[in-house]
Amino acid sequence: MVAEIRPFGELFVEGTRNGLTRPKAVRGAGVKMVNMGELFAHPRLRNADMDRVPLSDSEAQKFLLKEGDLLFARQSLVLEGAGKCSIFLSDDEPVTFESHVIRVRLDRSKADPCFYFYYLQSHHGKNAIRSIVEQGAGASGIRGSDLQHLGVLWMPPPEQRAIAHILGTLDDKIELNRRRNQTLEAMARALFKDWFVDFGPVRAKMAGQEPYLPADLWQLFPDRLDDEGKPEGWETKRVSDYLSLAYGKSLPAVKRHSGGVPVYGSGGITGFHSEALVNEPAVIVGRKGTVGSLFWEDRPCFPIDTVFFVQPKAPLPFCYYLLESLPLRDMNTDAAVPGLNRENVYRLEVAAPPTALITAFAATASRFRENIAAVSRQSETLAQLRDTLLPKLISGELRIKDAEMFIEAAQ
Repeated sequence: MVAEIRPFGELFVEGTRNGLTRPKAVRGAGVKMVNMGELFAHPRLRNADMDRVPLSDSEAQKFLLKEGDLLFARQSLVLEGAGKCSIFLSDDEPVTFESHVIRVRLDRSKADPCFYFYYLQSHHGKNAIRSIVEQGAGASGIRGSDLQHLGVLWMPPPEQRAIAHILGTLDDKIELNRRRNQTLEAMARALFKDWFVDFGPVRAKMAGQEPYLPADLWQLFPDRLDDEGKPEGWETKRVSDYLSLAYGKSLPAVKRHSGGVPVYGSGGITGFHSEALVNEPAVIVGRKGTVGSLFWEDRPCFPIDTVFFVQPKAPLPFCYYLLESLPLRDMNTDAAVPGLNRENVYRLEVAAPPTALITAFAATASRFRENIAAVSRQSETLAQLRDTLLPKLISGELRIKDAEMFIEAAQ
């Protein structure tokens, strides 16, 4: 493999460009805009949900994104975030970008954008970006002019494309798995809503419709709604009849030890630790910060003190989708620091289905969850393979043909 270090700017088809400034007052309609949140949440941007902003025709000529544009975080409150790179892959409609983002557009005859996206995720690429980061009092950042002079690895475009194809194939499979899991989640959620929120089978019976569930399940639903609008014969119970919410435990970053146990805050996984607080599948509920956030975790985990974890009195899948059906995110009780009071959750009233229906739902939802867990494990394996191949391919330690054999074995 022929490789050399070249100034990044030699590979640009045009100069770097900072994005547009749009105050909150004008946001909400117009063209989709990549903000810092999207840049950090989506390394490979494709049809992501975004804020919208007005855009004039003259601005569109300069600030719309094209497939393969590299986007860099111009500023970040944390050192590691400055210079973070994402790649814009595609969207079904026009997309622009905001002022804290720098756009780089490469000359395809010299540089493959996907290759440089992966290169900048590698140890060598991150070190290169780190060399141009400037630390200020409140934030760290990079300049477009420094990106132009940045020394980056260059090799002939056919080799760039081959490496990008290998790594992109793995990421495409991971993305496909993510969408598959979203579908499985939606199916389980829709089933809970139909049975226990909309009372679909009862309404179908009242309308004289044909059964759409197996006979043994269909007969468990009553023939009509009562005067309160719930299925006849069902009681009204409180959330506390089905679960309790236990406090997580404080675990500062300085007290965490290297390990594979996910640590959960109200925003999701915040790191890893060597010991678990919960050693079985867990449902985690945001208490402080992101109030009412909800996470299912199959692995042993460590919920910290900004969350609750569920102690179930009914099957855990039923508890999870029950909580998901409730307005937990609207139950903030602290104006200064958003907070969820568990006593307020306990008092919420719900229509109480018979135990046989809860058991039947839990059995079906458990199969969905098992499939979701299996797909997630496959994605973790693919991500580990990608992260293992990345530095070896970039450095030339691993030949492209050998890497292709790894990919075939993993699929």
